[in-house]
Amino acid sequence: MTGDPSTGVLPPSVVALEGVALDPKPLIQTGRNWTRWAGPLVSVLILVVALHQFQGLNPRRLLALMPVSVGFWAAFALYYLAGPISEWIIFRRLWAIPAEGFVALLRKLVSNEILLGYLGEVYFYAWARRTAHITTAPFGAIKDVTILSALVGNGVTLLMVVFALPLMGAVDAGATHWEVGGSILFMLASSLVAMLLRRRLFTLPRRELWIVAAIHLLRIVGTTVLAATMWHLLLPGIALSWWILLGTLRQLVSRLPFLPNKDVVFAGMAAFLIGRDNEIVSAMALMASLILAAHLLVGIVVGATELLRESRAS
Repeated sequence: MTGDPSTGVLPPSVVALEGVALDPKPLIQTGRNWTRWAGPLVSVLILVVALHQFQGLNPRRLLALMPVSVGFWAAFALYYLAGPISEWIIFRRLWAIPAEGFVALLRKLVSNEILLGYLGEVYFYAWARRTAHITTAPFGAIKDVTILSALVGNGVTLLMVVFALPLMGAVDAGATHWEVGGSILFMLASSLVAMLLRRRLFTLPRRELWIVAAIHLLRIVGTTVLAATMWHLLLPGIALSWWILLGTLRQLVSRLPFLPNKDVVFAGMAAFLIGRDNEIVSAMALMASLILAAHLLVGIVVGATELLRESRAS
């Protein structure tokens, strides 16, 4: 009972079975074949932007800073792939997504990071609609997974705020009370609205929503520990327990929406706690460069691969 993968249109029998998980009508009307060109278009954009930004990196400087520890690179690979892995587990459960879906999720990650936030979700929806293995209407599941990711992230951040407010008040890191307070109020308001409208927002069964939320929570905790492990391997003179605390604070700072200069704020908090300001800033700069380089390399590979596959198919 699969639809026509060339048009992305589901047969009426499948649409009727979906019930509340039905895709919006404008997305499934006959003749709207945008899912056919959305994938190649995103791939072209990824390839162009990645090649352009890659010119801005200094390969010699990056190679000079490269760690040689196998443990560091293992932690880095898990840290980078944590998002796609967790989402593959989620959609494997919901759709029995094939192995090739992991590549689509990698392309989704890169699209969001180097192109435009949530463009990856648009691409992934288009991929799901034109993939014959997926026989359900994907819009509701993608929407629910995305909203739950934001809600769980907000919940963890608000919990951390309770413990971090005294520290943020003691550190002169360039963050005003209005910026911190406005960020907290925004997260509270957006989360409250989502909970009040949960019956209209969510389409997955309650049990599945709880499982998806638990996977998102495990991802957040896991990436925090992995980030702390990498920092500890870069600066082994600082105890891992300190880095776990700093990783938690980094998660907090990164999710405050109205806070400018997040790296500066985090560096100030880290220096206040353990000193060694220059070493911490250097470690953060290295991590930021490595993550950007990974985005660009993955973007070049998956973009070129998608375009090659499309050219062969045509």
